[in-house]
Amino acid sequence: MDAIVTEPSFHAYVVMALVLLALLLFASERVPLATSSLLVLVVLSLLFEVFPYRGSGEQVRASDLFLGFGHQALVAVCCLMIAGQALVRTGALEPVGRQLARRWSQNPKLTFLFTLVLGAILSAFVNNTPVVILLLPILISVSLKTGTPASDLLMPIGLATSIGGMATSIGTSTNLLVVAVAADLGMRRLGMFDFAVPALIAGSAGILYLWLIAPKLLPPREARLPTTSPRLFTAQLRIDEDSISHEKHLSELIERCEGNLEVVHIVRGQNKNKLVAIPDMVLRDGDRIIVRSTPDRLKELETLLGASLFSGDEPVDDEHPLQDATQQIAEVVVVPGSTLDGRTLANIRFRERYHLMVLAMFRSNKGTIKQGTEHTEETRLHSGDVLLVQGSIKNINRLKSSRNLLVLDAKSALPISSRAPLAILIMLAIILTAAFGLLPIAVSSLCGVLLLLLSGCLKWYDTTRALNASVILIIATSLAMGTAMVETGGAHMIASAYVDLTTGASPTLILSGLLALMALLTNVVSNNAAAVIGTPIAIIIAQQLGQPPEPFVLAVLFGANMSFATPMAYQTNLLVMTAGNYRFNDFVRAGLPLILLLWLLLTFLLPWLYGM
Repeated sequence: MDAIVTEPSFHAYVVMALVLLALLLFASERVPLATSSLLVLVVLSLLFEVFPYRGSGEQVRASDLFLGFGHQALVAVCCLMIAGQALVRTGALEPVGRQLARRWSQNPKLTFLFTLVLGAILSAFVNNTPVVILLLPILISVSLKTGTPASDLLMPIGLATSIGGMATSIGTSTNLLVVAVAADLGMRRLGMFDFAVPALIAGSAGILYLWLIAPKLLPPREARLPTTSPRLFTAQLRIDEDSISHEKHLSELIERCEGNLEVVHIVRGQNKNKLVAIPDMVLRDGDRIIVRSTPDRLKELETLLGASLFSGDEPVDDEHPLQDATQQIAEVVVVPGSTLDGRTLANIRFRERYHLMVLAMFRSNKGTIKQGTEHTEETRLHSGDVLLVQGSIKNINRLKSSRNLLVLDAKSALPISSRAPLAILIMLAIILTAAFGLLPIAVSSLCGVLLLLLSGCLKWYDTTRALNASVILIIATSLAMGTAMVETGGAHMIASAYVDLTTGASPTLILSGLLALMALLTNVVSNNAAAVIGTPIAIIIAQQLGQPPEPFVLAVLFGANMSFATPMAYQTNLLVMTAGNYRFNDFVRAGLPLILLLWLLLTFLLPWLYGM
């Protein structure tokens, strides 16, 4: 986009009306975000094709609006989402979680502060969604063990990751868009850490607020269980002569475990002979019972049977967690006309027939989906039921040829932690090459994705899982709306109206008003849309005031990131709301004071640091 000043035209008024409609659609939950974005993009393209418009002597065509799909900011956003998926796929962040869990028992108050700071730092370089997903189960577990209300912990950590994302040009997709659009409009390109100072000062105050004050503003809420389904791991329960299971029949062990002992087979002797698990088998010293269950259940079985829990040849502990690189999670649906319709899991011998374990069931009920529906072996399947299953990659691939079940998604494999160090090194290389100006972030992240694929840290299906259609469409549509507003003079008209409205006010107050307006807008509509629309307006305001554009552009950037006061403002807010059982007003209670605090600090910091 080039900064073009032109008199408002019929097209400008139509574009501004369409932008207003888009913001209303983005704020509504009735229409999916991807659908709203596509609708706006179609109407924009038809407008300029059916009613031609000439700006600066050249006709603006629909093809000019589609350039957003190839914009370097969108390329960088997509590549960074994929790189973040590699950290999840390899389990690279899991050691961080284990260390935090240990520290909570030593000093909960300081560890909470450390967790807030760590979440913010990680989110400055990695998409904050996997960071929140990593930390939520840890904080819920801490809440259960210490009796601390989960509501005191979960929302502060979610908001802390949003604060951390403000610090660098790659912290959020919003930052990438503002930096790229401002550069397209002629402003100098902001480097990765060019606005880290105001973000660090304001963010530090925000973190202290979340540590000391926010928990006191939140009413106690009973947290829901983690929304992620339990994963099953194959492990060994080793019997020795001192074990209470020594010289016992297998049936006695199953009875002792109240029937919750799922034995795959038994390994005996130095030759590792695999024996079929029959009830009257007597267990001997050195026998290894191969079982499959959740981590918590496996530790419980270890205690009940007096056995030693091993994963491969390593005892299971904090340093050697359970692993199973051959396992994969998949979603499968019972298709209409399936022979499984109306039959129970036990009746069809699902586990033996498909060699897959059912972790959870998703059942449609009057147009809604009830996730994690309770299921047992006697649960009757119905057409349309979605089963979350786990098994070997080979068995899931075999399921694709079944006429009874349709594999919807087989992309969520268990972490392969052996590749975690390599994934971290590649992510660091992406960040450092961009930070030192060796390569643009779009190029360095693209190279990083290639290295992740070639090294085996990612598979191609992981890349498609990482990409989000709603994010891609909202970014491309926002770029198209920004282009249309600049080309038709709409952005110039809005900026002039704002300057006229604030006549007599100092540049600092005008900047402060822009910052407040963006903070308000980002809590009710998409932050990416608010940022892309606001950036050209900010530059024109700076031009009309004779001020440097950087502080006004950063007012848009920081304001668009202040998505703290509503649950729908950002996806991590929704994650936290679900896990912590929060209500809408809880976000207003904790988020609004945080917005006011950052707004006041940035109102003074930006003019002071950028020479206004």
